[in-house]
Amino acid sequence: MRTLLNDAANRAADYLESLDNRSVVPTAAAVAALDRLGGSLPDRPTAPGDVLRLLDEAGSPATVSNAGGRYFGFVNGGALPSSVAASWLATAWDQNAALSVMSPVAARLEQIALDWIVGLLGLPAGTGGAFVTGATMASFSGLAAARRCVLQRAGWDVDADGLIGAPPITVVVGGEAHATLFKALGLLGLGRNRALVVPVDHQGRMRADQLPALSGPAIVCLQAGNVNTGAFEPADALCDAAHEHGAWVHVDGAFGLWAAAAPARRSLMAGFDKADSWATDAHKWLNVPYDCGLAMVREADALRDTMSVRAAYLLAGRDREPMDYTPDSSRRARGVEVWAALRSLGRDGLADLIERTCRLAGRFADGLRTGGHQVLNEVVINQVLVSFGDTATTERVIDGVQRDGVCWCGGTVWQGRTAMRISVSSWATTETDIDRSLESVLRVAARG
Repeated sequence: MRTLLNDAANRAADYLESLDNRSVVPTAAAVAALDRLGGSLPDRPTAPGDVLRLLDEAGSPATVSNAGGRYFGFVNGGALPSSVAASWLATAWDQNAALSVMSPVAARLEQIALDWIVGLLGLPAGTGGAFVTGATMASFSGLAAARRCVLQRAGWDVDADGLIGAPPITVVVGGEAHATLFKALGLLGLGRNRALVVPVDHQGRMRADQLPALSGPAIVCLQAGNVNTGAFEPADALCDAAHEHGAWVHVDGAFGLWAAAAPARRSLMAGFDKADSWATDAHKWLNVPYDCGLAMVREADALRDTMSVRAAYLLAGRDREPMDYTPDSSRRARGVEVWAALRSLGRDGLADLIERTCRLAGRFADGLRTGGHQVLNEVVINQVLVSFGDTATTERVIDGVQRDGVCWCGGTVWQGRTAMRISVSSWATTETDIDRSLESVLRVAARG
């Protein structure tokens, strides 16, 4: 076992050290070589060392360099060294994080990390939380608690009686709400197409003056960090108006919520602490390994009452039981790497990570403007939208940059404009990475 794990560690280290000198995307030949991993399942066992060697030789060249400093797609973070190492150790522990009796260390680390995060993000004392796969399930969890609570106030027990015959719930979203929010609404039986959509401004922020009149059970969904522009909705006014009518406020803050951890960006989060639930990812701006999301609810009991389950063989202890707060029961101990990331960074290190990536996004935007290209958004955090002219030209530049391999930036259509979307989210990104990437983008754009 020691020999095998040392071999795995050496191969992983070799891979990480190679990232700066390889294409961000794999070659066609590397992708084709993945056929080596297939074929018929062997009848006889294969030595573990041979399995690992095949996985490395055929798999590593076909990866996308998300762990490096020049991947700017999909708001994907990298993984901090401390979180990678902690994840390896946690995998060796092989803990089931469902109950404290199954893993005292997993349960304790989850609670410690959640307490730290509540403080870092400026959320109300007593906020409860849960570790889930990502922001989709985090929104699902927060909205499930919302559904239960707003119907309970209307005299309906959704846990016992379901939604058939229940009072209708009004759901309000902004015109640029993320697709995963609608997925969560669909999973909860609230409907992907039933939400009332509020118009947005030129940066994609919900207009508070357009919030509809509310009556009966209602949920208002806000966004902290527009996935295209990075913009934050006017939470102060929206939360006050929603709460005046007894509505629950849920925040999709998949990456933007972490702006609260950086003093220079904290003002963007004004008013979001008034909400009732929040969803975010740790595998984005906190830079822990995939997958790891966080669901947080102002009233911890509301989340626990929504998710808890009891069976005779489940020996619950007196302390917080992790499975009482999540849709899952058995699951991996995601809190281990989150604890490690936070412990290694500290408050100052996390603030620097957030602020530094924001500054690097600004550097990217400045270079694009200097090169004569139109940056479409106000670069308030780590998101940059750039147009290279008409749709066809912009699409050609995006394709050319991706083929060039120096960096990877995705495309989007935002308020009718085709644009390149740049997300600077990795701890590993440096000024040199930005300058190399800018050179690639400007060179490709100059070809026309």
